[in-house]
This record gives sequence, structure tokens and C-alpha cells, in this order.
Amino acid sequence: MRHMISAFLLVLSFTTILMLVSCSRPSAQAQGTLFKDDLEFLKKHTSVLTLSGQNGQALVAVNPDIQGRVMTSSAAGPEGLSFGWINRELIASGQNNPHINAFGGEDRFWLGPEGGQFSLFFKKGVPFDLEHWFTPPPINEGSFDLVSHDDKQVVLAKEMNLVNYSDFEFRIKVDRTIRLLEQADLEALGVPVGGKLKWVAFQSDNRITNAGDLPWKKETGLVSIWILGMFNPSPETTIVIPYKTGPEEELGPVVNDAYFGRVPADRLKIADGVIYFKGDGQYRSKIGISPRRVLPFCGSYDSGNRVLTIVHLTLPENPAEHSYVNSMWEIQKDPYAGDVVNSYNDGPASPGAKPFGPFYELETSSPGAILNPGESLRHVHSTIHLQGEEKDLDPIARKIFGVGLAEVKQAFSQK
Repeated sequence: MRHMISAFLLVLSFTTILMLVSCSRPSAQAQGTLFKDDLEFLKKHTSVLTLSGQNGQALVAVNPDIQGRVMTSSAAGPEGLSFGWINRELIASGQNNPHINAFGGEDRFWLGPEGGQFSLFFKKGVPFDLEHWFTPPPINEGSFDLVSHDDKQVVLAKEMNLVNYSDFEFRIKVDRTIRLLEQADLEALGVPVGGKLKWVAFQSDNRITNAGDLPWKKETGLVSIWILGMFNPSPETTIVIPYKTGPEEELGPVVNDAYFGRVPADRLKIADGVIYFKGDGQYRSKIGISPRRVLPFCGSYDSGNRVLTIVHLTLPENPAEHSYVNSMWEIQKDPYAGDVVNSYNDGPASPGAKPFGPFYELETSSPGAILNPGESLRHVHSTIHLQGEEKDLDPIARKIFGVGLAEVKQAFSQK
């Protein structure tokens, strides 16, 4: 979540956070939860759909009734590791938290911006604080309409009206297709697979259409498609984000790490062409990559389970020439100076406090949607998990991230 709050405010506000998300705060899931166990839980409490490929080894669980989220997946059939973080306590409770329903899931549909004069999360004139922060109900609760489904894809739709902080009303038609990816799809994205690797890959193809009578323009605020994936953290997990190199005078800072205060040096490393960020769920922090620095990939490596996770996003031809919404919790000087790729690592907001999950997130955003009535904007977010021996995973990491797995594992080693 894109908040720029001082460390002082975080400490003062943590009691409020606990009250707001008391139903959303689970105990940490055991490392190594199996897909079949998560699927059994989801079947008990929800209407879950399962996509299946590669002779039943690639499995993806989709929940139309939980805002059309992809909840989790497996690369090794029902007995395989479950990759998505799931908030079992909240789902089982059946309760609705109007501030945020942190249900979890590897791919959820949200809309930005979160803060600022064009915010969708704050009503006009209220303070930018936790008490007045509410996730818009259409993306926080209820279902997406199920248009069609088979064992390879789920087609969803939803219509919603949202009013921003400046009192402009958006009438939005959302179309969302989640499909299983095959080897040819991955090769088209530039991700080579084969050999002895186990893998699962899926894609959410998201489209928003201006269903109203007025144009969407900068002066009254824009909305963007915001896809967030929540994954199980571990001490052995390192987030890896490649970036476009070049001088700061031309491209700006390599990384924005000011969301919750500066990230300590032992948790964030900037190397030549790649950023390393801890995904251990032990320290609440967030980073972002600007349109001038962004590349179409981000991901993580869990060396304990030998799982390489890759996220691919669609980018316009020249991202720096497009407007990306700014979600800072304040009236902004530049409401279109937002980031394209984000990663969040959960953890206690104050010493001794409990985290939200814990989990870590990989997030991507579309540009702000400048649309006339009837026009649409599309954003595609693909998630790929590969599991196997490091000798087989290493060349893929080198091709996608520009670094080998030995370098990833050593990024935060004590010397």
C-alpha cells in the first residue's frame, strides 16, 4: 500500500491499525503449506475455481467471490508448495472490514491512486490518516461477475462507480481474464523453461472502460489499474528488481524507498542494474521504481524452497512519457509522479507489535487512464513460479534479472 508516513506517525498509529484490521490479522502460516490444504480450506469457505495444466501439475486457484482474486498456485500438483499467502482467519470469520479486507492472494485487482487530491481511498476534505482511509467497497468486498470459465481460464466482469477526493465520479466497467500460461506463452515473454524444472504460470488481463458520459482527464483526476500479489515470506527470500541504468540527472533516483521511512542498508541493496530487497516479513517497508527506471520484470528467489518467482508487466512504448498516479497521503505538488513497480515487505510497525500477515508483495500499475466515454485501458500482469535445482534456475535468473542466484543469495550475507 502506497503510504508515505513518517516513522513517528507509524508508531503512534499502530494501535489504530490493530483495531482497523483485527479481523485481518492472522498468525503466520507455516512454511511449506501444500496447495491441496489451501484448496481444501478455500472450498470450505468460498466458491473456488481451479485451472489445471501440464498433466495436473500446474494448478491455479481463482475466487470470483473474493473480488476475482487469484488466491494461490502450485507447480507440482496438489502435493506441491502453495505459493500464495492466504489470510485464513479473515476468510473463515466471514466478517467485512470497511477499511481493508486483507484476504491475501497472488493477484488482486485494485485501482489507484490511494492518496492525494485525486485519491479513491479518502473522501473530500478528510485528513489523510488511517481513521479516514477506506478501500473502495467494489474492490474490497463482494464478488466479480463470472462470465465464463473452463480449466484454462476464468472471465470476470464488474461495473462500479467511484468518487475521488476532488468529487469527480468515475463510472467504470472492469473486464478481467485470468488464464493459465503454456510454455509458448512464457517463451513469448522471454522466459525460457524446460528440462527438469517444475513450473506454473498465469496471467491476469485487466481492462477498464470509461462507462460514463464525461471524459477522464488530468484536471479532475485519473485512475490506474493496480495489481498486487501477496506471497509467503521467509528468511531465505530476496526480492529482485532489475532497473534501467543511467545518471540520476537524467533518470532520477534508482529507487523510491521513502514510503515508510528510509529502508535500512541491510535490507535494501542497489547494485549495477538490479535492486535487492528482503522478503522475510520481518520489517515493514516498501520500495518503488519510476517510469524512467522501470523494466518489464520483477521477482524474487526463495533459496530455501528453490523457487524463482518472476512477474512480467505490460509497459507502454515509452513509460516515462506517460502519467502514473501518485499515492502519497498528502495534497501533492505532482499528482502524476507515481511509481510503476512496487514491492512491500510486511512486518511489525513498532517493536513487539504483530504484523499484518506477514507476507511480501510484488505490485505493478498501469499509467493513469486518460479516456473518453467508451474508451478502454488495458494492463496485463503475469506471474511465473519455477522450482527445481539451482543449476537449472540460474540461467533463467541471469536472463531475466541480469544476475545469477549466487549473487542473489549473497546480497544480504554477513561478511
